[in-house]
Amino acid sequence: MRRRVTEEAVLNTHDQSWADVAQWTCPHGQHAGHGCVTCYQASVDVDPSLPLWAVAAWFTTERPIPIKALQDVHRHDRDLALTQPSTPFVYLLSAQVRAALGAEAVAGVVGFLVQNRHIVDEFTVTEIRAAHS
Repeated sequence: MRRRVTEEAVLNTHDQSWADVAQWTCPHGQHAGHGCVTCYQASVDVDPSLPLWAVAAWFTTERPIPIKALQDVHRHDRDLALTQPSTPFVYLLSAQVRAALGAEAVAGVVGFLVQNRHIVDEFTVTEIRAAHS
């Protein structure tokens, strides 16, 4: 029986410890909460033997994301979902991604936002979670 592994972090304006920063740094040197376009692009041709991570990233914006943009995100070929919980300007981006590390999986999912600035130009990730079994 496989054990479920969950990694999560609440990101805030306070300084994070070096260990927390290191845990959430992707192989390309980017903090997962800031996203990594290289990790996002690498998720296309990924080794199917890598763990399948269920990723969630909550983020805030200064302006609302148009409803059409929220609906169109699922058309991307990477099983992405962008939803808005009941709180204004708070969004949840989720996906299933194959990656060696949770940080790499989260960085790739948040990297989608970085690469697609036409969906949201400015955002702040407040909480991240990656789980696999």
